[in-house]
Amino acid sequence: MTGAFACATPRPMSDIETRRRKLKFRADRRGFRELDLYMQQFTDAHLAGFDERQLDEFEAVLDIPDQHTFDWIMGRGEPSPELRSEVLDLLLSFKYSAPR
Repeated sequence: MTGAFACATPRPMSDIETRRRKLKFRADRRGFRELDLYMQQFTDAHLAGFDERQLDEFEAVLDIPDQHTFDWIMGRGEPSPELRSEVLDLLLSFKYSAPR
């Protein structure tokens, strides 16, 4: 079939694309609304460019309890040195823009 009703054959997603989608879903739905909004903007801005190592670091960030992550984002305390990573530092320095 050709024309306006032709369907393109879907391109299979690579393993890294699948992993990014799963991590985005997990990050965007933390269950803590303020953190959800922050993480949605962060993942929109950065996740597509993360390599495997950075995805590993981001996954470790997602394993941190929400309240700790939110407190650090709000400037109420700092993560311990063993939790620090390039991605956590990027997350903590990210500037959230309120939706208009």
